[in-house]
Amino acid sequence: MRRRVGVVAAAVLTSALTAMVQQASAASPTPPASPQARSAVAARALSAAASHAGTVHGGAGQAFSAVDVQADHSGITHTRMVRTYQNLPVLGGDFVVHQDAQGNLLGVDQSLSQTPSVSTTPDVSAAKAAKSAAKATHETAQGTPALVVEARTGTPRLAWQVETAGRQSDGTPSRKSVTVDASNAKVLVAAEQVWTLAAPGSKPKTNSVTHASGKAAAPQVAGDGRSLYSGTVPLQTTLSGSTYQLKDPTRGNTYTDNLNGGTGSNGNPMTDADNHWGNGTTSDPASAAVDAQYGTNQTWDYYKNTYGRTGIANDGKGSHNNVHYSRNYENAFWSDSCFCMTYGDGGSSFTPLVSLDVAGHEMSHGVTSRTANLTYSGESGGLNEATSDIFGTNVEFNAANANDVGDYLIGEEISRNGGALRYMDKPSKDGASLDCWSSRAASVDVHYSSGIANHFFYLLSEGSGAKTINGVSYNSPTCNGSTVTGIGRAAAAKIWYQALTAHFTSSTKYAQARTQSLAAATDLYGSTSTQYKAVAAAWSAVSVN
Repeated sequence: MRRRVGVVAAAVLTSALTAMVQQASAASPTPPASPQARSAVAARALSAAASHAGTVHGGAGQAFSAVDVQADHSGITHTRMVRTYQNLPVLGGDFVVHQDAQGNLLGVDQSLSQTPSVSTTPDVSAAKAAKSAAKATHETAQGTPALVVEARTGTPRLAWQVETAGRQSDGTPSRKSVTVDASNAKVLVAAEQVWTLAAPGSKPKTNSVTHASGKAAAPQVAGDGRSLYSGTVPLQTTLSGSTYQLKDPTRGNTYTDNLNGGTGSNGNPMTDADNHWGNGTTSDPASAAVDAQYGTNQTWDYYKNTYGRTGIANDGKGSHNNVHYSRNYENAFWSDSCFCMTYGDGGSSFTPLVSLDVAGHEMSHGVTSRTANLTYSGESGGLNEATSDIFGTNVEFNAANANDVGDYLIGEEISRNGGALRYMDKPSKDGASLDCWSSRAASVDVHYSSGIANHFFYLLSEGSGAKTINGVSYNSPTCNGSTVTGIGRAAAAKIWYQALTAHFTSSTKYAQARTQSLAAATDLYGSTSTQYKAVAAAWSAVSVN
C-alpha cells in the first residue's frame, strides 16, 4: 500500500505530545490540546499505518483518514481511522492505531479480518437495491443509494447503502441504514439510526425495589425547577426579553423544547416568566422539561468532570431535548440527525420518561456515535445499548440526588408497577435480557443482548453475591460459578470509557470487547494490576472467555 504522508518535524511532534500528556490524566484518555497537536499525531499514525500495511489489512486502492485522537497520561496515543477502497467507504473497516510517545506502533484494534479486494461495478441497480431494502424493513427508501464496501458481515463485498424511514411498532421514528449486496440484492445489515431506551412494547418487570429516600433540595443558582423525580433542582437559563428560556449558556446552550404531542424533532421553546419552573407534577408541562434539562446538565457535568469531555461530541456544543412527544408514547430516543434526545409522557406502563438515568442513557448514545460508533445491530448493538445503561447509571450515582439515589436499575423512577426496565446485577430479572453470553447474543434485540455487558459491569464494579447499596438489594450470580470481587464503580467506568474511546470499533463483538477492555485496563492500571485481573474475571463470569 502506498500513502503519501507529510513530514512531521520532530520539534512539532514533541511539542504536540507534551501538550497532550500535560492535559491527560491517569483516569482517562484526553483529546489533543490543539488542532495542530491533533494533526501532528494523526500524521504520525497515518505513517505507521502505511508502514504496517499487513497489520491493518491495507492494500491497493485504499486510503485512510484519521477521525479522532486520544492521549494517555504516559504519552501513548490512540488514533481512530476510517478507510475507503477505490474511494468507497469501507463499513467495518475502521481501526485504532496505538503508539507510544516515541511513535512506535504498539498495536491495532480492528474487526476487519481480510484486505478488501472487490469489483466496484454493481450487478444490481440502485433502484433494485432500494426496493429490496424497503421490502426488508417495511419502510420507505430515502434519497439516492450509494455504493460502499460492506465488511461487517465477514468477507468484504460491494454493496448499496440505502437509507430508509418509517415508524417502529411503538411509534418511535425509524431511520435505518441498510446495506444491500450489489451482486444479488440480498440485505446484509439493517442498522437502526434512532437509538431508544427500550425495545418497542417493553414493560417494566415487577420486582421489589426499595430505595433510600430524602427530600433535600439543591440550592438555587440562576433559576430553579420542581421536577417530577429529582426534587427542586438548580437551572441555568437564558433571559430573552422579559421571559426566560430553558437554555443553558454554561453547557453549550443545551436547551429543551415542548413538542406538545407532536412528532417532529423541534418544538416550541420552553419559557417562564419568573425563572421558577414546573410544579413537580404532570399538571404543569414544565415539570417534565425540568427533569430533561436537569438530566442533560448532570450528564454534561459527569462527562466533563470525570473524563474531560466537553459536550457529547466533545466540541463544547450542547444537544437539545424534546419533551411531550406524541400521545401515550412509552419510550425515549436519541437521534444523530437532530443531535437530540426525545422523551415520551408514558402511558399504562411508564410515567414521563425523563428520569436521570434515562437522560444519561440517551445522551450516552450520542457519545458512542462520536467515538466507537458501535453498529446498532447484533452484538455491537448490544454493546451500544449497554454503554448507555452503564453511563446512565454512573450519571445517576454521580448526581448524588437525594430524591433519585444511584442504583444499578434502569428506569425504576418511571415504572408504574414498582419495578424497573432493566436490572444490571441479574439482567434476566426483566424476563428477556441475557445474563450470560451465548450464540443467541447476535440475534436477540439489542436491548436484551446488552444484559451481558450490563452484568459484566455490575460484577466488575460491585462483585458477585448478595449486598445492599443505597437501600437497594442485589444478588448477582455468575455464569461459571465463580466468585468475583469488584473494583468499585468509578474504576470500572473509567475502564469502559477508555475501551469505548480508545479501543472499540464499529463492529466490536463481545469476544473483542473482552480483549479491548483488558487493553483499556492495561492503559490505565497495568497488565498485572488488580483491575486488569478483575476485568478478566468479570468477563469469564458472564461466559465471555
